[in-house]
Amino acid sequence: MKVVTAAEMRQIDQDTIEGIGIPGIVLMETAGSAIVRSIEQHYSACKRIGILAGKGNNGGDGIVIARQLAHAGRDVHLFLVSPPESFTGEAHINLQIAKNLKLRIEEIPTDTTPGVEKDASLNYIASCELLVDAILGTGLRGAVRDPIATVISTINNLPIPILSVDLPSGLDADTGNPLGTCVQADRTVTIGLPKRGLLVHPGAELTGKLEVADIGFPEQVIEAQDIKANWTTALQATKWVPRRPAASHKGTYGRVCIVAGSTGMTGAAALASEAALRVGAGLVSLAVPRHLNPILEGLLPEVMTLPLPETDAGSLAVSATPSILEFAERTKSVLAIGPGLSQNPETVTLVHQLVRENQEQGLGLRMVIDADGLNALAQTKELLSFLNKEAVLTPHPGEMARLRNTPISTLEADRISTAQQFANEHDITLVFKGAPTVTGTPNGDVWINSTGNPGMATGGMGDLLTGIIAGLMAQGVSNERAAALGVYVHGLAGDIAAEKLGMHGLIASDVLKLVPEAISSLTQ
Repeated sequence: MKVVTAAEMRQIDQDTIEGIGIPGIVLMETAGSAIVRSIEQHYSACKRIGILAGKGNNGGDGIVIARQLAHAGRDVHLFLVSPPESFTGEAHINLQIAKNLKLRIEEIPTDTTPGVEKDASLNYIASCELLVDAILGTGLRGAVRDPIATVISTINNLPIPILSVDLPSGLDADTGNPLGTCVQADRTVTIGLPKRGLLVHPGAELTGKLEVADIGFPEQVIEAQDIKANWTTALQATKWVPRRPAASHKGTYGRVCIVAGSTGMTGAAALASEAALRVGAGLVSLAVPRHLNPILEGLLPEVMTLPLPETDAGSLAVSATPSILEFAERTKSVLAIGPGLSQNPETVTLVHQLVRENQEQGLGLRMVIDADGLNALAQTKELLSFLNKEAVLTPHPGEMARLRNTPISTLEADRISTAQQFANEHDITLVFKGAPTVTGTPNGDVWINSTGNPGMATGGMGDLLTGIIAGLMAQGVSNERAAALGVYVHGLAGDIAAEKLGMHGLIASDVLKLVPEAISSLTQ
């Protein structure tokens, strides 16, 4: 599903009205109907409903909602947070219709409105069972000012559920940052397509549960915008899952060679290896320091091991480079580099040589680089030029900060652009892990993930993701799709685990066991 900026959404709206000829009043009526259906589904027990409407199109949607709910027999009160004379266009038309129907309409006064007691209106709002926030939309510029700021603060402090129309009032539609005061919604029904600010934090938390209401924007109008941002949903993920034909064997599903592990960090190697198998790879081999081989052979009966030369510190030695490259080339394995490798200087050189020689020798090996593999690249950033479309990098914010020499706060301020720009600049696929995880691709597309939960904020989860992505690549899924799908499946397995076990105390092994169930749910 496409994810839009405020400007892209305005253009789609304008092209639909002016180019296609669907009147704005029709789109507004359709939007209102979609939100009424959501209210009927989720808030059927709420009879006394307050609609807070601003003067723009968002407020117009709210007035339509008020009229339709009143027609359905709900006790509806329409509160205008802007003077009636300031309503224009379709919002003005719908306000006139509401007046003609004699709906209960009340203006929320400012301190200077003559003859009206301000607190009386706010107290009346407090008696409602549901509030519909249709105050401000995507056109907001600058911080929210009074009297609207006071209204928002008041409703946020009431023990009443709030449903926001399109986006919580006061939220920046592009960045997800509150513009001063912002509504804290329990549910948001966004119109047409999700806005970027609804999917990234803190906007995602202010949004509450998110629904997308399809109101009939023509597909050709959306496609004409060449929108680069996408939301990875179950429908999309299902299309990417590799199928398993009856006449197949282990070679059909490809091979993964995982370069991982050091003294004290055998778990990372084990988790990544088993994750590649759990997601469906046919054969997995684990290249490890020689002294770890007996441990991992006993721990992972389904994984083959490559015991290789090691440093005095118990990490892989640089002399292991030829063996790893020869094996990966001969077996046509996807190479996953990094989990638990350590930052031993000789092991860092090993990573540098694997990356450099893959290109210089023209091997064309597909790579997933994570953890200490990324830390090694960060020490010699010129090596990024030796990567290409065959590489997937999976940094968390700290690793990304080291790769970019940029503060974490700057990168987190716009996760979407961070992933998009880095991937495009270096012609790679980048998985920028976090909440939400964003996958950037060489052609400038980005995929914003929709799965995962705070219970997954624990050690070993990144190692699972490395193995999952590599396992999907081994099955012939393109790098870009393997990355975005791998992130989705990883998060979905985490969501299933959280539902079964709760978030507190969730560990990577819990999620690992549920990867097959996550995949299975997408192929039903």
